[in-house]
Amino acid sequence: MTRIATFNVNGVNGRLPLLTKWLGQTDYDIVCLQELKTSDEKFPAEAVRNAG
Repeated sequence: MTRIATFNVNGVNGRLPLLTKWLGQTDYDIVCLQELKTSDEKFPAEAVRNAG
């Protein structure tokens, strides 16, 4: 069974510590992030990738 979760980030760079902590504590197959409020260039892809 595939597990999917959503997270309303409301500004990914300002809430990055909370997001990475949550990602490290969860075991979902797919995570959808809402309200990133950042450009592609400023998205913290490496930090999110490292969090799992």
